[in-house]
Amino acid sequence: MSQEDKKKLYTKVFNSLFIILLILFCTLYTSQATGYYNYEQHKKMVLTEEKMAQFEKDIKEGKNLSLENYLESPIKNNQNKISGFGYKVSSNIGNYTKLGIKKVFGFLGKIIDDG
Repeated sequence: MSQEDKKKLYTKVFNSLFIILLILFCTLYTSQATGYYNYEQHKKMVLTEEKMAQFEKDIKEGKNLSLENYLESPIKNNQNKISGFGYKVSSNIGNYTKLGIKKVFGFLGKIIDDG
């Protein structure tokens, strides 16, 4: 493989990676800007108000009350093979990035000290 072919390959890989990261950033930014998180919190609040109204209604009707009927489980386990793999990839990327940054700054520090 010639030097020129390697440069073209590296350019293609870099451009593809940049486009993927740009799309990911835009998606996350848009979801934050449109208030998706606030909407999810609002849905939880409405659900809580509905459960409170149901609780009050059951008290007035004299029903046997059980706390489990009115509480939502706030902790959900969303872990699966894909999310586990994503976590491992993210963790490895973070570790390699940290290592790379340490080496770059260590190298720059040596250059400054020697220079």
